Amino acid sequence: MSQQNLNTDLKAILETAQLPALPQTAIRLIELSQDASNGPAQFARPIEADAGLMGQVLRFVNSSYFGFSREVSSVQQALALVGVRTIKNFALWSAVFSLVPDPKFGPFDLKKLWQDSLRRAVFARILGRSIRLHNAEDLFAAALLQDMAIPLLLKEMPSQYEELIQRRSTEGMRLSSLERELFGWDHAEAAAALVRNWRLPEEFAKLIEHHPSFDDLMGRQPPQLDAACVALASLLPACQDDRWTEREEFTTGLKRIANASYDSIPKILEEADKAFEEFAPIMKLPVPEKTLIKWFQEEHSEV
Repeated sequence: MSQQNLNTDLKAILETAQLPALPQTAIRLIELSQDASNGPAQFARPIEADAGLMGQVLRFVNSSYFGFSREVSSVQQALALVGVRTIKNFALWSAVFSLVPDPKFGPFDLKKLWQDSLRRAVFARILGRSIRLHNAEDLFAAALLQDMAIPLLLKEMPSQYEELIQRRSTEGMRLSSLERELFGWDHAEAAAALVRNWRLPEEFAKLIEHHPSFDDLMGRQPPQLDAACVALASLLPACQDDRWTEREEFTTGLKRIANASYDSIPKILEEADKAFEEFAPIMKLPVPEKTLIKWFQEEHSEV
């Protein structure tokens, strides 16, 4: 089958899914972001007009994740303190979070997927900041959304994915590799297509679409470090797994991208665990039974 036909098939699947439209507030924020002259005052207006989103934004900014000593009481103050990009990204992924379907597919647990996604998001942000990338907040949003196509694909293609999920378990292969083998595309490309269909910022699509390809991203000239942070985050263990099958690939990649010594890896994972605990209540998610540092220590003891 040609690449053109494969792309058409993915496009047809997404069209058949009849995805709901983004909320009008999210659309307005995207429009505002296209003009660099817009600042806190302009972005505050659509958020303040949406009572639900305004409450979410204020809870977000007043969480221990930011640690302000005084309560932030207005949206414009929140935008000025935290930054327009951070608040805009929060509003956009919050909107997407509400649109992703629960496929009710076998052992699949949507809440666990969001737990995995949040853990990867806080890790990508920490890593991006540690290597001084200017778009660390975009890495958070991209890592959070990198697997958002999986529930949709499970819902639209249950028979095919039943086989893939079984093979992932028995063969220990990455889901993306199995998808490319069967379809010629993977859920990363599907997620990027969703980003573009919803007209979310193009930088999200670029950060998401190659997340199964860490080595390729690092091998480019120059290395695509921001997308590589998102790709490295995808190698963290999933809540539903019994083993961290990509642990060695993860640790090798972390040393490569951040010059991290083996001894410094636990500190990075502990920081991600702490950030998850601070952020999870905002998304109404429980803390996973096994922390990242526990995963690392257990797998290390078995090596």
